[in-house]
Amino acid sequence: MTVLETKSGNKVTAEQWRAISESDKSYDDQFYYAVKTTRIFCRPSCKSRVPNIANVTVFYHAEDAIKAGYRPCKRCKSGGYRLPDEEWILQAEAYIKENFATYLTLDVIADGCHGSPYHLHRVFKRINGITPLEYLHQIRMDKAKKYLRQTDKTISEIAALVGNANAAHFATSFKKRTNQSPKEYRNNHKSEVLQNETQ
Repeated sequence: MTVLETKSGNKVTAEQWRAISESDKSYDDQFYYAVKTTRIFCRPSCKSRVPNIANVTVFYHAEDAIKAGYRPCKRCKSGGYRLPDEEWILQAEAYIKENFATYLTLDVIADGCHGSPYHLHRVFKRINGITPLEYLHQIRMDKAKKYLRQTDKTISEIAALVGNANAAHFATSFKKRTNQSPKEYRNNHKSEVLQNETQ
């Protein structure tokens, strides 16, 4: 039996990896696999994107995956029950916070949270009052403001750090949301800091 070792030292057999890669339903309930980057565990038959093997841990009981801090997959119902919407949205929020600096679309977020884009959009908005992409933009703007206040990084560097490779698009989006350009925001905040220091 060939055993593949992941970066974290976990062992996944070649047979288990084949079952995961091919979404082989015949291995369901024989084992579950958890993905470190999403903190979700799935059945081998799950139709979600095949994970990087370096991030996979195998569990033989769903309870063990839950005890290790993984959440059941909403798509394949790996915990034997449907994940409550509120818990799924917390999972989506955590995924967005962890990955805000990368290329994210509704499809990517939904895939990372093992659900359909339409359902995620609808449930996220019902629970939070805003869409997942609006939430992503809020996270990015908050991070950008922090960088503008606390660093001397260029606008282009900050744009890239918050997941927007196009500095002009970033500046336009920033101004639309804050009524100030990034440069104006930085200058206004610096004058606020100087006023607070002199008082």
